[in-house]
Amino acid sequence: MVKHSKGYRTRTRKLLKKNIKEKGSIPPLSKIMRKYSEGEYVSIKINPSFHYGMPHRRYHGKVGKVVGKRGRAYEIKVNLGDKEKLIIVRPEHLEKFKGTS
Repeated sequence: MVKHSKGYRTRTRKLLKKNIKEKGSIPPLSKIMRKYSEGEYVSIKINPSFHYGMPHRRYHGKVGKVVGKRGRAYEIKVNLGDKEKLIIVRPEHLEKFKGTS
């Protein structure tokens, strides 16, 4: 038998799939150039057409707090189980959180 590959995007066939109307499209410029301030809550929604600054699939759908900025990317604090993680994500994969916090 062949050994199972354990790459960065394993088991993401359904998770990182765009629906048929979004296929081939890039996000609007306003989404890429949006500025997030420190302390603002953001939800992580991975855009599969951008590979740079893409967080791991375990963070898809999570809500985090903007802590700082590194170049074009943002430092986000995310609670994962009982631990607090600091991840670096570019704005193509972020959305403003619309819930209550």
